[in-house]
Amino acid sequence: MHDGPKLKSLGEAALSIEYGEAIDPAANARVMALYAALEAARKEGALPGVVETVPTFRALAVHYDPLRIGRADLVERLTPWLDTRAGEAVAGRTWVLPACYAGDFAPDLAEVAERSGMSADAVVALHAATDYRVCILGFVPGFAYLSGVPQALRLPRRTSPRTAVPAGSVAIAGEMSGVYPLESPGGWHLIGRCPVPMFDPAAEPPVFLAPGDVVRFSPVDADAYAALRARVEAGTFDPADLLAEEAR
Repeated sequence: MHDGPKLKSLGEAALSIEYGEAIDPAANARVMALYAALEAARKEGALPGVVETVPTFRALAVHYDPLRIGRADLVERLTPWLDTRAGEAVAGRTWVLPACYAGDFAPDLAEVAERSGMSADAVVALHAATDYRVCILGFVPGFAYLSGVPQALRLPRRTSPRTAVPAGSVAIAGEMSGVYPLESPGGWHLIGRCPVPMFDPAAEPPVFLAPGDVVRFSPVDADAYAALRARVEAGTFDPADLLAEEAR
């Protein structure tokens, strides 16, 4: 059983509602339930002065305008929602991301297979057969931390991080998977490549994934990957095409 959340000040215009001290699926579920409840209340005008709520693995940051609402008044208004349970969370959308798990797109696949005691095909099948939940967005714009990597594939980060991971790289580390939206340094194991942009500053919204969403990976071959990249470069790709049938 989890104790009630702890409230901590984050300067003069924000506070943190914290569930525990470690990354924990149960704590994150409570954070996401509270996030959904407060966002709904905020949009209905029930939380005047609250500007934004930002979920993390174990806490929810509430940003507010101190000229419109004081901290004591804010805490009083938040109190009825603080015991929101995970089952009350609003379900996110389900996305199916294409991924090519072959050749240069998967430089660490063979090592992951060897360390996991299975074939490369089995690693791909297991990774793609899993539903992942978007816990938070961070690190770089559009990077979604996807929880739910199967126990058999859970490996620690690489001992030698790369200075440049290609954009679109599908990676795993510990219980998390993710897709690098931009070329950036990174220490996760690269097992595939996604051809669609995870971050587009010209789009609205620039990031189509959101906390609480579910992500599945769908293996594609090199030809299908190239065809999708051509659509992206021609400007004919629509992220809505990635929504699972049940989410449309």
